[in-house]
Amino acid sequence: MTTMTLDTMFSPHLRQGVRQSVSRPRSTVRLTRRGRVVVVVAALLVAFAVGVFVTAAGSVATQHPGTPEPTRIVQVGSGDTLWGIASELADGGDVRSMMEEIKQLNALESGDLQAGQRLVVPAD
Repeated sequence: MTTMTLDTMFSPHLRQGVRQSVSRPRSTVRLTRRGRVVVVVAALLVAFAVGVFVTAAGSVATQHPGTPEPTRIVQVGSGDTLWGIASELADGGDVRSMMEEIKQLNALESGDLQAGQRLVVPAD
């Protein structure tokens, strides 16, 4: 029986059937632990800079401020609800959208109100 190995058969370093010892050149650059840490930190800084650049590219800030929406302050009385206040301000319009606008202006998470609470509402 004959045994044939492909690694010696297709090796470019064979000359006339005699295999020459081939030593691969060793790399002169070696990273120490500190070097690997520096490379990782540099890669993270580049990734952070790219992330900041991408998110800042979507900024829509301008040099001139917009015109503020006219508002007034309403004090919540005993038994008042957000629906009731919004329906008075909506004047037959969409009460739910007025409620959402009041919630947004006052940073309210829910429609719960307390007597004596002051709300910023759109002016008429």
